[in-house]
Order: sequence, then C-alpha cells, then structure tokens
Amino acid sequence: MTPGKRALDLLIVLLLTCLLWPVVMVIALVILIRDGRPIFFLSERMKSPDEAFMLVKFRTMTNEPDDGAASGGYKTARITPTGRVLRRYRLDEIPQLWNILRGDISFVGPRPPLRRYVEMFPALYGEVLRARPGLTGLATLVYHRREAALLDGCHTAAQSEAVYIRRCVPAKARLDLIYRRNRSVCYDLKLMVRTVMGR
Repeated sequence: MTPGKRALDLLIVLLLTCLLWPVVMVIALVILIRDGRPIFFLSERMKSPDEAFMLVKFRTMTNEPDDGAASGGYKTARITPTGRVLRRYRLDEIPQLWNILRGDISFVGPRPPLRRYVEMFPALYGEVLRARPGLTGLATLVYHRREAALLDGCHTAAQSEAVYIRRCVPAKARLDLIYRRNRSVCYDLKLMVRTVMGR
C-alpha cells in the first residue's frame, strides 16, 4: 500500500469514526436487545496469500456455527430481522472501519477472500492480493448484484460452493486485476464516490 493511499484511508476512517460512533452504539444496542450476543461477527480472511486477519461485521444471522461456504440462498432463513435492515443499507460493514484503521484492509481494493479459496487458487490470488484488500472495489461495484443473484438460487452449501468457484471467483478476479493495473488515489476516490452513490 502506498503512503498516499494509507494516508487517505486514515484521514477518512478518522472522520467517519467521529461521525458514526453514535450509529455504532445504537446498532450494537439494538442487536444486543433483539438478538442477543455476540454483537459482532468475526470471519477469518486473507490480506495476502499467507497472512490472515479477522474481518469484523455486525452480526446479521442467528448465532450458529458457520459452514465457511459462500453465502447462498440456503442461509437466507438464518438472517435476523435486524440483520435484513443492516444488510439492506450495508450498515453491517461499519465495524470494518476498525480493520481499515489497523491496516488489514483499505477502503478500496479486492474483497478479502476466505483462506479456503486462496488455497484452492494460489496463483490467481497471488496476483489479486498484490493489491491490499478493501471495503469496496471495482469487483464489488460491478459484480455484486450478479453474484447475489447466482448464489440466491443455491439451496445447499455444496451448490453455493460450486457456483462460487465456477462463476464468481474468476469473474471477480478479472475485475480485481483491472483495478490493480489502474489503481491510484484518484481512482480510489472515484470508486468510493460510486459506492456511496450506489452505482
């Protein structure tokens, strides 16, 4: 990560933390009252081919052991009413500001993959993860709806895994590599504005 990109991340994360801390407190309290503990969902992700970290989100599903597979339609029944609202407005991702502050991820970059996919496709993710993973990015903006549509039709973990590996991994990787070739502070700002605008 370049010094300019890191400086931009720190500036924005500190501004957002000052603005959003009341929102964080309210959401945490609502989850605690309505859904109980834990408030946060932790998921191991990779920021390089051999370096893992714990990605933090607000919990949006019932508190059951996660099967580690891509989120398909078979998991829909586990989403809590609170979680539906949080996911709709992407409020569940606010805690990732902590990951940005720590330097685990940037605001813009490829979404950090699960270890299992990095181990399945070491050469591919060796290229993708030469860019620091991000909260949003080109693949997120371009492919998110398509990915959701593909996985929503999956009714088992095996189905989700097969569709994600066959259809989503290569498509997202192509977009992530396009981002890596064109990355700059200006391009990051453009993608962040597109994320806020929802397109």
